Formats: sequence, C-alpha cells, structure tokens
Amino acid sequence: MGDFDVLVIGGGTANNVAAAAADRGLDTALVEPGPLGGTCLNRGCNPSKMLIQAANAVNHVRDAERFHVDASLEGIDWEAVVDEMDGLLGGIAEDMAQRYREKDHLTLFEERTAFVDDRTVELDGREVTGEKIVVATGSQPVVPPIDGLDEIDHLTSKEALYLTDPPESLVVLGGGYIAVELGYVFESIGTDVTIVEMMDALVPREDGDVSATFTEIASDRHDVYTGHQVTAVEAVGDGHRVHAETEAGETIAVDGEEVLVALGRRPNTDSLNLDAAGIDVDDRGFVETNEYLETSAENVWAQGDVAGNALFKHSGDYETRHVIDNVVHDERLALDLTAMPHTIFTDPQIAGVGATEEELEEAGREYVVGRANYADSAMGRAKKLEEGFVKVLGAPDGEILGCHVIGYEASMLVHETVVAMRTGAAVDEVAETIHAHPTLAKVVEAAFRDASR
Repeated sequence: MGDFDVLVIGGGTANNVAAAAADRGLDTALVEPGPLGGTCLNRGCNPSKMLIQAANAVNHVRDAERFHVDASLEGIDWEAVVDEMDGLLGGIAEDMAQRYREKDHLTLFEERTAFVDDRTVELDGREVTGEKIVVATGSQPVVPPIDGLDEIDHLTSKEALYLTDPPESLVVLGGGYIAVELGYVFESIGTDVTIVEMMDALVPREDGDVSATFTEIASDRHDVYTGHQVTAVEAVGDGHRVHAETEAGETIAVDGEEVLVALGRRPNTDSLNLDAAGIDVDDRGFVETNEYLETSAENVWAQGDVAGNALFKHSGDYETRHVIDNVVHDERLALDLTAMPHTIFTDPQIAGVGATEEELEEAGREYVVGRANYADSAMGRAKKLEEGFVKVLGAPDGEILGCHVIGYEASMLVHETVVAMRTGAAVDEVAETIHAHPTLAKVVEAAFRDASR
C-alpha cells in the first residue's frame, strides 16, 4: 500500500483529477508549486484573452468612424488592464488552492518534485509513494540556443502577458499563434511591432489559403519578415538588435526595445527524473502514452501538454475526463482525438479542424473544396467585413475532411463543423441544414453548399 491512493503531479487541468479522487474518498496528493490552474489560467489562455479583449475595445473605437460614429481614443490605462487581469486570475488560483488545502482526503504539496523509484517521488524531504500516479506537469516556452539570446533580458509569453508598461517597439521571434496574438495586442496599444518568422508565411501550420491571407493582413499593421531565420541577438543602446537570414543568404537587422521569444513550447519533463520510474519519453521530451493515457510504467498515466497529444486546453480538459474515468473509477476508456479544433484570437480570428489542403495533397487524397466569403453575406455587409472566408474540404463520397475559417468570430463558426465531423454528418447534410438569416453562420452554409455541388 502506498502513502497515497492517487498522486497527481501538476495542478493545471489535472487538479480536477485530484479533486475527483478525493471526492471518491481516495487518499490523494496534489503536487503543484503554484499557482494552481496551470498555464491556461496563469500564463496562457485566460490572461492573453483578457488582454486581447482590451485590444479589441481599442480597435472598435478606432473603427467607429467607418460606421459614421464620431468617437476618439483619449488614452489606454494598460497598467489598470494588466492589474485587473492579474488580480482576478490570481484570486481564482488562490481560492482554488485554499479549497484544496481544506478538502477532505486531499493533501496539497506546494513544491516541486521528482521521481526516485517506481511510483515514488520526493516530497517534503521524504520519499512518498502512490498506488496510481498522474503526470501532468505541462509545458513551457522554447528558448533556442540563438547566439546572444541568453545574454539579453528577453521576454517569453510568461513575462509579456504581465507587462504594465508596454515597450515603444517589440521584435517578435516566431510567427505562430502566440506570436501573432501578442503582436496584435501590443500593436493595438501603440507598440511598434516587428515579426520575424523562418517559414514563408505566418501561422504556417494553418491551411495555406488562411496563412497567406493572414500574412497579408498582418503585414499591413506590422513589419513582417517571413522566410528569415534568426541568427543572433545583441544589446544595442537601450534596446536590442535581431539579426536574421534567408536561405539565399540575404540578411536583415531589426531593432526593438524588447525582444519576445515565441518559438513554440516544450514539455516540463527535464527535472522529473522519469528514468527512475521507467517512464519513456519521445525525442522531443514528451511522455509517451497509449490511447488510455497510460505510460510505459505500470499504474502511471500522463495527460495534457506533457503528453504531447494536442497542446490545447480543450484537449487537456477532454483528457482529464478520461483520466478521471480510468484512474479514479477503474474504467478503460480510449481517447478519440478526431476533429480536434483549434483557434487563434488575433484580428481577424482564425480557426480550423481536420486536414488542411496541403496535407490532403501530400497524402494523395482526392478532395473537393467549398469556399464562401464573409463579404458576400448579409451580416458580413452589415458589419463591413471586407476580409474573411470559410473553406470546406470534403471527400468525393461526402465525408467532411476539414474546415478552415479566417474572419470575425471564426472561433465560434468552426464548431458547427466540429460537431458534424464527430457525429459523421456529410457535406451535403450540413449544406441542407437551415441556417438562420442573417447570421454569419450563413457563410458556413454557403461554403458547404459550394463543396456539395
């Protein structure tokens, strides 16, 4: 018998596993140095979206003239925006911790830990065992070995989200979703933003039409250098200089008061001493799991970012429900990660589910394309949405293979396709579904109708 029935390492989404185990009367340990809530609550989704909403409010005022509304922007109290965000989210994290400190059958260890043997970790200066262990330690920003980067005070998303005094200029290394979201925020509140991306377009993992369209839009508000790999960073005066080079050997040097490193995320496995517990990781350091989220070690599961299945909060929530069933209730339910959606909250928003056209081409799969523009819809005209489209990819037999949206509220519009794909609906079934007029959902309908012809 171990010291605990269930031992959960990581207090992000997996804190719900610990709560469920304790509620069932299992002697449970939750290990998290703090704050509870993980990346999403403290360093990711929640703070970034609160800042994005403030940026949206700024741009709505600036855009009012297009609707013949006389409005002016008198100022932005960014310190108040950040302080309000910090206070609200910090309060949620602390309230959660306090509830868990008082919860029956649950012991909260507010410290870091590492394995010392099979299902054995070091906590509070002693070896502690768990009959069942869940590893859910999340991820952190990647900081690659770029020449000079470790010699300057650079930012990652963790620091950038809590800047109360925005820099006059910012150079963003990377063009993925974190880069473009934060680039949008800081540009909106007056920072001069430059984005340097090694691929030929921003958000390069998106469908090619989406990434090309967004790159064009972003280039109107930022200095954007695609196809440039950062080679060195140096301090210059009161700021920094970033050097980058194309494959053809062309070089650039761009200056900024601050440098934001937004080059992806890596799993928090380095310090866990997983070898001691017989837990295998892949070449990138992610814990290897099967469809039940079981690791290579008996009675050890892994979930969330550290397992590398899909680094989204919604996938982490889905995995949590399975871990609760499998670990707490002794069931054996396999994951089904098909039709996993993703969203990017820049302006315009981006969302997608399923395969991109490039992936279908590479796989040699036959497909049809349906497309509809926001501007051709009644609501698109009412909102004066000159950009944006819905793109549907379908198989000749009607199977929905993917859907990609760029435009206003793309994060909402994509979910109709997610449900359709999860339930096996065909392209023509969505196309023939009555959509309320004059909603933006009519753009989705039009794209599906285009694909069903």
